[in-house]
Amino acid sequence: MREEEIEKLRGVVRDCVSKHLYSSAIFFADKVAAITNDPADVYMQAQALFLGRHFRRAFHLLNASKIVFRDLRFRYLAAKCLEELKEWDQCLLMLGDEKFDEHGNVYDAKDNSAMYLDKDGEDREINISSAIFFLRGKAYEALENRAQARQWYKAAIKADPLCYEALECLIENHMLTCEEETSLLSFLQFGAEDGWLSSFYSCLIKKYDKENVVEAKFKELEEESSKSNPSSQSLMCSLKDNTDLLACKAEYYHQCGEYQKCFELTSTLLEKDPFHLKCTLVHLAAAMELGHSNELYLMACNLVKDYPQKALSWFAVGCYYYCIKKYDQSRRYFSKATSLDGTFPPAWIGFGNAYAVREEGDQAMSAYRTAARLFPGCHLPTLYIGMEYMRTHSFKLAEQFIMQAKAICPSDPLVYNELGVVAYHMKEYNKAVWWFEKTLALIPAPLSEMWEPTVVNLAHAYRKLKMYHEAISFYEKALTLSTKSLSTYAGLAYTYHLQDNFTAAITYYHKALWLKPDDPFCTEMLNVALVDECRHGIDPKIDFC
Repeated sequence: MREEEIEKLRGVVRDCVSKHLYSSAIFFADKVAAITNDPADVYMQAQALFLGRHFRRAFHLLNASKIVFRDLRFRYLAAKCLEELKEWDQCLLMLGDEKFDEHGNVYDAKDNSAMYLDKDGEDREINISSAIFFLRGKAYEALENRAQARQWYKAAIKADPLCYEALECLIENHMLTCEEETSLLSFLQFGAEDGWLSSFYSCLIKKYDKENVVEAKFKELEEESSKSNPSSQSLMCSLKDNTDLLACKAEYYHQCGEYQKCFELTSTLLEKDPFHLKCTLVHLAAAMELGHSNELYLMACNLVKDYPQKALSWFAVGCYYYCIKKYDQSRRYFSKATSLDGTFPPAWIGFGNAYAVREEGDQAMSAYRTAARLFPGCHLPTLYIGMEYMRTHSFKLAEQFIMQAKAICPSDPLVYNELGVVAYHMKEYNKAVWWFEKTLALIPAPLSEMWEPTVVNLAHAYRKLKMYHEAISFYEKALTLSTKSLSTYAGLAYTYHLQDNFTAAITYYHKALWLKPDDPFCTEMLNVALVDECRHGIDPKIDFC
């Protein structure tokens, strides 16, 4: 057969693959490989077999070739076959043995003699070493060696910043702390044309310590686009409304406590792309915080119908039952989500919270400890362990675990708020004031209703230090955030009472009792204030005319 005819058959194979006609591709690739016995054609045949899900046959073909250990393509595809067959130890053996330092830099490669044969592909390709490192990381993660998996994912993204899947695994599985994520991005060597990608990656990492980070990074993208040639303007315009970027913005709103803004944005995004799962997760979280049980019910029904084997679907069902306060059912579905995907962080945290809300501390702690072990870069499980110890009045242990959470994520305001609560319970009021003020300093302005308890706690701490004017100032600030807090009215009334301003105290005790008529503290202190006012006489400054 002439070379031109063989080349036409290769074209037929490529066309069959592009049209997903894999049986046809396997048939013609087999004939081409038999005629030429060329390694590139053997690889094409193996690729067709792999795409047709004939993994065992593809592996046998590759393994039988004499260059499988000399051509990185052959070895990588053979390892991918073993990945699909879930033979993880054999997969690692096929990939070979390489070493790395603690920063994820590979320094002892034994494949210096390996070839990488020419192939038909795009002008720009992801480094084959990066793909191999990433697959090695997946194998170690499947074998539950998450420390090794983390290092190989880092090696993969360092070998080629275009290997997004490696970064995604590190971020989604919370394998790195905030500081480690930032450090990793600073080490990546982007090409001259990849400035936008560097900014985009910066939007994906944890965003607790950045004020309006998504908008700031997008401005950076716009600046880069203005320096580029006019043809790149269309790229930047398209990125401005990109779903992934807007999902990052929604996640930022959620972390800031702007749940309504987050919910509105995710609702808009899901109208545009109803199957964007990352956006769906943020949407569920915002709906939970806002108590939108109907929305959670509809989302859960659709997810279970479309993705019955995904942990996210059953997590949504658990969220719905948690929202309507049916905690036993929510626990059941959170548990099902963890059984489908043991590396899905929200399910483990929801599982623990469903126990914690019923004050079943041992089971809650067990779930949080599992989450802390599986996701060392996520500070929330460690923080919740500290909060559980606080609930049982083990304040020293609580402080110890919350400080560990602070080391993982030193810029989450919630961590500092809990440290302030611990200090308050330990009667270290000066320290409590410092922690609460630190909390408020980290929250982007303006304050949302979510942070009203922090402002009230700060006022309580000032009251304990007998700094009554400062306490009253923060109580009044808390009332601008929420007018439905019994603690705020009671604290304000008691502070006025301590200043012998009985009229104001009586007014605020009444307001507190309007919210909760049977509150014993306010009922008793109102009687005391009335007696005190009678004893001291009515304030002469009050004009009854």
